[in-house]
Amino acid sequence: MAKLVVLYKTPKDKAAFDAYYKATHISLAYKIPGLKKYEISDGAVSTPAGPADVYLTAILTFDSLAAIQSALGSAEGQAAAGDLANFASGGADLYMFDSKDA
Repeated sequence: MAKLVVLYKTPKDKAAFDAYYKATHISLAYKIPGLKKYEISDGAVSTPAGPADVYLTAILTFDSLAAIQSALGSAEGQAAAGDLANFASGGADLYMFDSKDA
């Protein structure tokens, strides 16, 4: 399996971020081809030292790293990526990697 992790930094307007993410962005992400699982954080994101500058974490699971790269290149992947500018006013970092059970 492979993961695409999106770390959304704290937005300027949390209520607007939450409303847009729920009403619009989630449905765009679910259209990405090859998506096997889509998880988001529930509540505050923190570190062992205290609160993080990350507001929301999304973890998208695919069959492989190649599947993520293909998905991001698709029209649906481009639509979801392009949508970030519409609500992620704090910015977002994306990380992708192959994964295995330890």
